[in-house]
Amino acid sequence: MTELRVYLMVENLQPQFAAYLSSPTRARGYPPIQGSHSLIIEVAPGLAIERVIDLALKSVPDVEPGILFVERQFGVLELHSGDLSELKRAGQAILDGIKSKPADQLRPRVLYTDVIEAITDQHAVIINRNREASMVMPGETLLVCEMVPALFAAVAANEAEKAAPGNTLVNVQMIGAAGRLYISGPTADVTRARDRIAEVLEAIEGRSH
Repeated sequence: MTELRVYLMVENLQPQFAAYLSSPTRARGYPPIQGSHSLIIEVAPGLAIERVIDLALKSVPDVEPGILFVERQFGVLELHSGDLSELKRAGQAILDGIKSKPADQLRPRVLYTDVIEAITDQHAVIINRNREASMVMPGETLLVCEMVPALFAAVAANEAEKAAPGNTLVNVQMIGAAGRLYISGPTADVTRARDRIAEVLEAIEGRSH
């Protein structure tokens, strides 16, 4: 049987997060653009993701796969489209094919979050050496957040950008044992992003870990 671990609809991709998804390190297929919508799915066993993408593309050929990734235990697929109804139809075809519903996914669980004010220049340098998106500047406030399953970092990043678009998306790690998010900016904006992430993740339905 195929276990549905994550079924995540990310609507209206924001400029920074869309650019991150379109970077060569992540967009192994077709890159999404700002304003499109994304469906992100994780299943186990990992190779079951090949059946998942087959179900989606045969049902709605016009949706575009951006990420298809088989890690050690799980398979990850990101699909996107400018037409939300098409993406939902592809998602329903997947759910029907693996005999699951969205509430069968795991609920997101935040492992750690912190707001660090006025970071030092040395701290900024070492973060920027490992970033996958934009740079954090010395003196800014930095939000760090870690959660499981890792893919929920995607909706966290996108919703945080909606809540405070002036912040900088520094890093997103959305594949692996845990998802991690780095966001920088003025303290008030960073705090608003933190609160929005908590609100969004708390509202997602699913089964307990």
